[in-house]
Amino acid sequence: MKPLNYRMKHSLSGTSATVLHLFSSRVVALSILALLAFGVTSCNSQKRLAKKQAKEARLAQIEQAKADLLEIINDDGKIPFEVKERKFNAVKALNLDDKEVRRLLPIAEEKLAKDRVEWLRQKEEDLRRREAEMRERERMEQEKRAANIKIQSALTAVATASDLRTANIRISEALQLFASPDVPLLILISQEGNIRDYDRPTTIQKYLELLKDQRRYSNDIENVLYDAAGKITELELRKR
Repeated sequence: MKPLNYRMKHSLSGTSATVLHLFSSRVVALSILALLAFGVTSCNSQKRLAKKQAKEARLAQIEQAKADLLEIINDDGKIPFEVKERKFNAVKALNLDDKEVRRLLPIAEEKLAKDRVEWLRQKEEDLRRREAEMRERERMEQEKRAANIKIQSALTAVATASDLRTANIRISEALQLFASPDVPLLILISQEGNIRDYDRPTTIQKYLELLKDQRRYSNDIENVLYDAAGKITELELRKR
C-alpha cells in the first residue's frame, strides 16, 4: 500500500492538471469570443464607414449637378453648346432624388433648347462663310495661274521669236504687263530650308534683252507682286 502523502500529492497533481486544462479551455473560448466580437464590431464599423462615404459621395454628386445646371442656365454663350448639352445629359441620367436638382432640370432644358437654335444658326453661318472663303481662294488661285501663264507666255514669246524685229515687238508687248522697264527681277538659283540663293539682280528690261539674245527661256514663276493698277512691280523666277 502506498503512503498517504504520496496519494495526496498524486491527487493534487491530477487536480492541478484538470484545473489548468479547464483554465486553458476557458481562455481559448474567451479569445474566440473576443475575436468574434471584434470581427462583428469591425464589420459594423466598415459598414458605417462605407455608408458614410456613400452618403458624402451622393451629396457631392448633387452639389456638382446643381453647379452644372446653374452653369448652363447662366451661360451667356461663352461655353460651347456641345459641352453644355453633355453636362445636362449627364445630370439627367443620374436621376437624382433632390428637390433643387428637379427644379433646375426643366429650366436648364429650356435654356438649352434656345441655345440649340442659336448654335444651329451659327453652324450654318460658319459653313456658308467657309464655303465662300474656299470659293474666293479658288478664284484667286485661278487668277494667279492665269496671270502666271500670261507672264510665262510673254517671256517665252521673246525667247522664241523668229527674228530681231519680232523679238522687239514681243518685248514691247511683255513690258505692258509691268509697272515700268526698271521693275526688279530676281532668279532663284537654289534653296535649302530657309536659305535662298539668287542670281545677280536685274531689271525686266535687261532680262528681256537677254532672252532675245540667248533665244532660250528655262525658268518658272516663283512669285509676283502687283500694284493697285494690276501692273507687276516685282518678278521672281526659279531656275528649272
